[in-house]
Amino acid sequence: MIEALWVNLDYAASVVLFLIGLYAVIAKDNLIKKFMGLNIMETAIFAFIVALGVVDGGDAPIMGEGARAPFTNPIPQALILTGIVVAVSTTALALSLIIRIYRQCGTIEADELREME
Repeated sequence: MIEALWVNLDYAASVVLFLIGLYAVIAKDNLIKKFMGLNIMETAIFAFIVALGVVDGGDAPIMGEGARAPFTNPIPQALILTGIVVAVSTTALALSLIIRIYRQCGTIEADELREME
């Protein structure tokens, strides 16, 4: 059991990080804390996808004189770069909306916002 966990430590760390983010989204009432939990969950997913693309003993997929198989897969890394750009954009939008909510309602606590409805 411990050996299997040690071999798959990157996957286990991604799952733990995802669960920490999920806890923040579910348990916290502050909108900024909830959104930071979502960002932690995004980071865990990014780490998991990058870990899937790792090939033991793999070289960079650049053809040349010293190139030898197996090669690492560059597609997950490219997808993660795109995901990071989207995550930064949604973070900026969400934080600006939270500021707008605070200016209009005077609070960013979810339970207080529910009472205002």
